[in-house]
Amino acid sequence: MPLIIQGARQVGKTWLMREFGKTEYRQVVYVNFEDEAELQTLFASDFNISRIITRLEVFAGFKITPSDTLIIFDEIQSAPRGITSLKYFCENMPEYHIIASDSLLGMNLHNRVSFPVGKVDFMYLYPMSFYEFLLAMGEENGLARILREKLWDISPSFAEKLKEYLRYYYNVGGMPNVVDDFANNRDFKAVRKIQNRILTAYENDFSKHAPYEIVPRLNMVWNSIPAQLDREHKKFVYGVMKEGARAKEFELAIQWLVDSGILLKIFCVSTPSMPLIAYQDISAFKLFFNDVGLLAAKSNLDIKTILNGDALFTEYKGAFTEQFVVQQLKAAEMDYIGYWTNERSTAEVDFVVQKEGKITPVEVKSAENTKAKSFKLFCEKYKPEKAVRTSLTNYKEESWMTNVPLYIIGDYLK
Repeated sequence: MPLIIQGARQVGKTWLMREFGKTEYRQVVYVNFEDEAELQTLFASDFNISRIITRLEVFAGFKITPSDTLIIFDEIQSAPRGITSLKYFCENMPEYHIIASDSLLGMNLHNRVSFPVGKVDFMYLYPMSFYEFLLAMGEENGLARILREKLWDISPSFAEKLKEYLRYYYNVGGMPNVVDDFANNRDFKAVRKIQNRILTAYENDFSKHAPYEIVPRLNMVWNSIPAQLDREHKKFVYGVMKEGARAKEFELAIQWLVDSGILLKIFCVSTPSMPLIAYQDISAFKLFFNDVGLLAAKSNLDIKTILNGDALFTEYKGAFTEQFVVQQLKAAEMDYIGYWTNERSTAEVDFVVQKEGKITPVEVKSAENTKAKSFKLFCEKYKPEKAVRTSLTNYKEESWMTNVPLYIIGDYLK
């Protein structure tokens, strides 16, 4: 079946597809439908695969042989009926190897695009995790090995160095272009310039791809995220954007941002029971950026804060730490990520995750202070098989929970 790579813009989909083609195939046909205007009508008249292949051969300048040619359809949403065409490749000529990328698949489905259900495979590409960041920093056989081989017992010996890299990651984040530049130059000012370009590109997408009538609301939601996360309780509050704002006014804008992959939406769950999605409250949620480095750029985080010991972890009411954790949980491909509050909203657990039939509460502490009354209340009431508190303290197993250092949280739960 054709493969669709999903993910927000700038997470590295194009590079990944082309590198895969270069290393695993004799030849590659690469089409970016945003750039190749003459091919945007490739699927307009019919889905005759022989005709489509012939036109691609003329474009590429060589014969397409199914066994050793990779066909890449980048930004396939820019070709009308492009998504639908994948059904006919699968049914009529499955011998052709097709990879497509779509940064805006969620929005396309809302626009009544005919989708080839059961005829395509999916993979989702997130920004680079902290482990992948360590690889980029040249730590494959060093610090990254601790995470890869789950050497939790020796991690305290390298805690200070891991925390130093964690501070870097809070500012750099996981966007591949940003990470690559930092790995080569270690220049935080250059990092911020690249991040601001990415933020601008996202904002340009609002007016380019979103329905005209919701663009002002998209900007209001987008610009409010740093202020939302600056609150003690990070549940999304419409009144932060403007006085008297209501859910009905903004629900479409929020969904557009989530579907595009640039915001992450985490719902409140009333009970930690299987499956968690059955207990989610769709009216109560948190919104995060897709990348902690972009949050740092959007918040104009001062570079001095990054280098000032552990101050970064407590700055901004721990928002960067909670953003970091949700990003690692996403990269670790949890089956479901939510958070929990009691009926009176007097107690909260930052994250409740589901993975392979097991539910784990995750309490996030941005400093060494690890008191967590709500977390203990939750564990006493529901008695989870495993409970995790993540903070800057070293790895330690206790009778009722395990303290997991922030820098290994994603790999610990993977």
